[in-house]
Amino acid sequence: MGKFEYLIVLAACVLVTLPLELAGARVYRQPKRLARALLPVALVFLVWDALAIATGVWGYAPEFMTGVHAPFAIPLEEILFFVVIPICGLLTYEMVQLSLTVARRRGERAVRR
Repeated sequence: MGKFEYLIVLAACVLVTLPLELAGARVYRQPKRLARALLPVALVFLVWDALAIATGVWGYAPEFMTGVHAPFAIPLEEILFFVVIPICGLLTYEMVQLSLTVARRRGERAVRR
């Protein structure tokens, strides 16, 4: 896998959680809400990464990276990490919330009977 290993792992995360959107999580269907959830956190961590890279505190193994970098030497894979992983988390959270709501409704209907 080599240089594409990190990207492959991120793609696998998206593929594993995509069925949650199709099952009703509704994360991708609300792009403004998604942006409000992702952008502030991603910005903070990207600045943090840029500072850590610049000061030599943090680095990346080049054998697992494509070599594509954004400004401040941040690898493409790291930027994608700060988008993909929170989206996967949101999809999981929304699906759990939906499942709990459905279970509560079923429980309420069972009690009424």
